[in-house]
Amino acid sequence: MTTPAPTTIFLKDYLPPAFLIDATDLDFHLFEEGALVRSQLRMRRNPERAGNHPLELAGLELELRRLLLDGRELGANDYELTPEKLVLRDLPDQFELQCETWIKPQENSCLEGLYKSSGMFCTQCEAEGFRRITYYLDRPDVMACFRTRIEADQALYPVLLSNGNEVERGELGNGRHYVVWEDPFKKPCYLFALVAGDLRWQDDQFVTQSGREVLLRIFVEPANLDKCQHALDSLKKSMRWDEEVYGREYDLDIFMIVAVNDFNMGAMENKGLNIFNSSCVLAKPETATDGAYQRIESIVAHEYFHNWSGNRVTCRDWFQLSLKEGFTVFRDSEFSADVGSRTVKRIEDVTVLRTAQFAEDAGPMAHPVRPDSYMEISNFYTLTVYEKGAEVVRMIHQLLGPDAFRRGSDLYFERHDGQAVTCDDFVQAMEDASGRDLGQFRLWYSQAGTPTVEVSDAYDETRRQYSLTMRQSCAPSPGQPSKQPMLIPVAVGLLNASGQDLPLRLQGEVNADGTTRVLELSEREQTFVFEDVAERPVPSLLRQFSAPVRLRFAYDRDQLLFLMQHDSDGFNRWDAGQKLALDIIQSRVERARAGQPLQFDERLSQAYRTLLRDDNLDPALLAKMLELPSVSYLVELADSADPEVIVTARQWVQGELARQLRDEWIRLYLANHDAGSYSRSFEAMARRAVKNVCLHYLLAAGDEEGLGHALRQFQQANNMTDEAAAFAAVVHSGFSSARDQVINQFYEKWQQDPLVIDQWLSVQAASYEAGDLARIRQLREHPAFTLRNPNKVRALIGVFAGQNWVHFHWADGSGYEFLADAVLELDRINPQISARLLTPLTRWRKFETRRAQLMREQLERVRAAGNLSRDLYEVVAKSLAD
Repeated sequence: MTTPAPTTIFLKDYLPPAFLIDATDLDFHLFEEGALVRSQLRMRRNPERAGNHPLELAGLELELRRLLLDGRELGANDYELTPEKLVLRDLPDQFELQCETWIKPQENSCLEGLYKSSGMFCTQCEAEGFRRITYYLDRPDVMACFRTRIEADQALYPVLLSNGNEVERGELGNGRHYVVWEDPFKKPCYLFALVAGDLRWQDDQFVTQSGREVLLRIFVEPANLDKCQHALDSLKKSMRWDEEVYGREYDLDIFMIVAVNDFNMGAMENKGLNIFNSSCVLAKPETATDGAYQRIESIVAHEYFHNWSGNRVTCRDWFQLSLKEGFTVFRDSEFSADVGSRTVKRIEDVTVLRTAQFAEDAGPMAHPVRPDSYMEISNFYTLTVYEKGAEVVRMIHQLLGPDAFRRGSDLYFERHDGQAVTCDDFVQAMEDASGRDLGQFRLWYSQAGTPTVEVSDAYDETRRQYSLTMRQSCAPSPGQPSKQPMLIPVAVGLLNASGQDLPLRLQGEVNADGTTRVLELSEREQTFVFEDVAERPVPSLLRQFSAPVRLRFAYDRDQLLFLMQHDSDGFNRWDAGQKLALDIIQSRVERARAGQPLQFDERLSQAYRTLLRDDNLDPALLAKMLELPSVSYLVELADSADPEVIVTARQWVQGELARQLRDEWIRLYLANHDAGSYSRSFEAMARRAVKNVCLHYLLAAGDEEGLGHALRQFQQANNMTDEAAAFAAVVHSGFSSARDQVINQFYEKWQQDPLVIDQWLSVQAASYEAGDLARIRQLREHPAFTLRNPNKVRALIGVFAGQNWVHFHWADGSGYEFLADAVLELDRINPQISARLLTPLTRWRKFETRRAQLMREQLERVRAAGNLSRDLYEVVAKSLAD
């Protein structure tokens, strides 16, 4: 049976809603066999839509039990009912609509709307989940004030939560109770939240800049009460930062977070009641790594920042999703940079862009930051909308400067408070506040793809002039065969032979202006001439990755080594090292394909030896600089990727570095190994990062002494960072007996902690040594795994398909078949997750012919299966489109 193509929704077809909702009263009666939902909507016609339009309310998998219009009960002949909507015609200009629906949260495996997780009721309404609760105008440009009453069994569900402030509670007899919540701020229904369960909580308090006291409360299952403090501390930091940097103060009496085990996303910014995937809120040193701590801090900040950039000012339609997400990702990135290392944070963000978002830009699902169309909005919660959207905001910040950008954000919030607006409204506020014309810059919102900037240089010794010629281009993408030139900010510096930054004076300027200049590339080709340059410099290009582009410049290896050792821009210093390693690994790939003898460039080991002996280098940056480019990035850069050859080349280079610098790795490991008390200071985290990079190098080379250090660290670690790092190093090594030993011990120790067991699954799934398909199939049937929990699916199947470049890409195509089977099974349970899980197969065009054909065959098999969800159908159809 062929799946019918879902309807495509286009931005150009947007129309304001025909009706508005001024007030929404909800009454939930929760039972074990289902939930009764009563809604009372005060509605009126929208003056922006003239005409006698029908009222079309979205609804999905609802049992309609009663419908009243201005108190009059309607019969089946008074409305039209389809599986996805309720339609009423010939309505008055103002009216009250009451609706009673019956739903079954306990059977809701897609985790949208109201569902049950670990015995608690919870909601996820973004993007279109509210229609699974009651009939409603489920679109972000319909904003209303909500009053919510929740009634449930008091013993089973002592905690009843919703948005806003609690205004009433009481007992009803028969063991039931109720609580009433009132949110004084208008919001779209995607920001509605409800939680009911047997939960414990930890409190804290925050005093705003105006002196208001706000109660902070995190709700968790009883066993997790000792894992809340870090999230509370992160929340207070982010609240203070938002006041200091953006002047934004929290507006309710209470801010709540609830940790939920079954959740499709990381977290959700529902007004005043954030619902979090438990992996993004629970932490203590024994069970959470340093990376988890940093991720929690970032996500808590992100969801809190949404209170203004997303809630108080929201998006008009889902095409404008980056209005809230891109802006908020930029805000949380700046927050993390301020509380940690700005250079390291930039490296981490750019690594995601280059390996994953650039791949998205080059793939079948490529779309602009503001998409033109979609079939299923859940498929557009993408790295392009989030991460590239944040880069677009970052470029505005760079072009305007921090003061003008702050004036623009102030104007944006003041002008649009309580409104649903567009990306253009955001840019307009920035223009109005700064006086800067951003007309050409707006192309970043409407053009898909990653621009390429090719740079060439010339030096005129007689005139003491140095010139950079830049040419920009952008490859065709689906629906956009040709692109206009963008406004691209390119930050540059020039280094003399001693490695010092030169003062920069452009032709026509009187005085030099600093040692880093942001050149504005706005034409297809431009030349920038620097005056009074005494010697031919080495250019430091795209400092701090000033634009999300692919930069092309013909650096030789000596220049890269020079920049790696001397560049004052920490990001470019790291990037030069990455490019040097890339060049050597890619050369190894080419020589292997040509059957030529292998050659190792000693300049790379020289560069690493210098790093390993540099006691003055920031350890956090050192840890990043010691890491080789990932296989994911190497594949992304390849024209016709052969994962087997790429993995072998990278392992060979890693092995050479490990063997040649063996004593240095041991020395640095011991110098940073601290067996004393645990500290979560930034310095301590950086030292752990350095130590654990060293450990991975030692075991990659099969070093017996390194294995001894790893096993001791695994057994004696007083924190999960060190324990998990040692565990991963052994599992990824060739020491098979030790590998089996630590796999069994880790599981026995942590089998009762689901988040730690997620690490156990993911480390095995990613291992080239342990993660063959036979083991993955065994883990698929393991009691620790369930297809109904998104975290488990991502930890095992997602990691295997996305990170295990050996076994997923096994030459017979068995890994591809395994993924297709899992996707089809999961699509009947949770379509959002099935569509995202398919991503590795959608990039089939990136690979060499044989593997590409095998991947395509599995995509065609998925398409032919029929009865696909709209989520999965869209991804498959676009992946196979010519």
